[in-house]
Amino acid sequence: MDNDGFNYPDRPNDLDAFWMPFTANKGFKNAPRLMAGAKDMHYFTPDGRKILDGTAGLWCSNAGHGREKIAEAIKKQADRMDFAPNFQLGHPAAFELANRLVEIMPGDLNHVFFTNSGSESADTALKIALAYHNVCGNGSKTRLIGRERGYHGTNFGGTSVGGMVKNRMFFGGLLGGVDHIRHTHDIEHNAFSKGEPAWGEHLADDLERLVQLHDASTIAAVMVEPVAGSTGVLVPPRGYLKRLREICTKHNILLIFDEVITGFGRLGTGFAVDFFGVEPDIVTTAKGLTNATVPMGAVFCKKKIYDAFLENTKAGIELFHGYTYSGHPLAAVAGIATLDIYKEEGLFERAAELSSYWEDGLYSLKGGNHVIDLRNLGIMAGIELEPRPQAPTARAMESFHKCFDAGLLVRVTGDIIALSPPLIVSKSQIDEIFDTIGNVLKTVD
Repeated sequence: MDNDGFNYPDRPNDLDAFWMPFTANKGFKNAPRLMAGAKDMHYFTPDGRKILDGTAGLWCSNAGHGREKIAEAIKKQADRMDFAPNFQLGHPAAFELANRLVEIMPGDLNHVFFTNSGSESADTALKIALAYHNVCGNGSKTRLIGRERGYHGTNFGGTSVGGMVKNRMFFGGLLGGVDHIRHTHDIEHNAFSKGEPAWGEHLADDLERLVQLHDASTIAAVMVEPVAGSTGVLVPPRGYLKRLREICTKHNILLIFDEVITGFGRLGTGFAVDFFGVEPDIVTTAKGLTNATVPMGAVFCKKKIYDAFLENTKAGIELFHGYTYSGHPLAAVAGIATLDIYKEEGLFERAAELSSYWEDGLYSLKGGNHVIDLRNLGIMAGIELEPRPQAPTARAMESFHKCFDAGLLVRVTGDIIALSPPLIVSKSQIDEIFDTIGNVLKTVD
């Protein structure tokens, strides 16, 4: 028993009952890597080793770990009222959090629907888009458009609109009436671009191809990540998102930004909406909303969308959708405390100030062993490695294991190392991240 009171497994068979998500279960349970504690920028293994968090957990602990202000808010709320339903009832914290959120979201995105994860946010946004066109008298607009290599969680809607092959291939036809525009990743034109690539704005015009194929009268919404995170940090070309907005406006198609990763400071602004100066109709968020302490997501909608439901419903429920835990009291107070920390410590501004130092650290790896591309924006980075012949993904996974053994947590997707540390990261820790990766890559065949 560890000194924190928990029993930790000491042999692989103790791990068998948990079917782990997005994990090679056989491999992990033969050689487990466990984390038993976390504080600020580090995780701690059961044997006390420090692991520098280069990924903010899973893109989500933006303010670092073990924040006492958040933990205390959760405890106080649990003591006062652990749960309250939000169907035909309400509790103050959910309303306060919604108001706080719309204050920092730019433009006309001033209504919030609470969910419990990025996956639920994606499916909620898609359902709202379909229902919106329906209540506006455009019931033929039922088609949903995603993008190749997109990731929008793992529920049926998000998986269908998403474009990561392995996430789709085992689950049959998924939702019907879905199509995809091409992705923006092109190493031939954009390798080693610092920030937004100069080439590729025209790729947004692929949406016009689908309009010609399906007709705009059938297309309800287009969902994209402003920066595609889980597929390997694909930064949009300059002007791309603006062009996508113009096409959607032209054809009365709702534009949905999936900001589950880019939201809450990752780009050095509150949201990618601020960073790119492009206002979609719907924004999905989660992860950094509560600093990952209690699961929660939030879907932001433009006023015109919210008003359409209220104005076109004579009486009763306007949107037949929701979750038992929508606006959960513990999550709501965790979100309020998290927003306080972001504001009090200026973490969004800190990320902006560190972004050039972060970029310099990343580019110290240029010319490194197997490195074929580097990508960055804000405090995000992707390091693409040349695939090992006959063994795609193996090189990055070996790098992941060696980084962990060297005291650094990174993410891998395909043959890409992805980085997104907490926004409290110091310059010396940025140096440590890239020095460790550079040393590890020297040892990888």
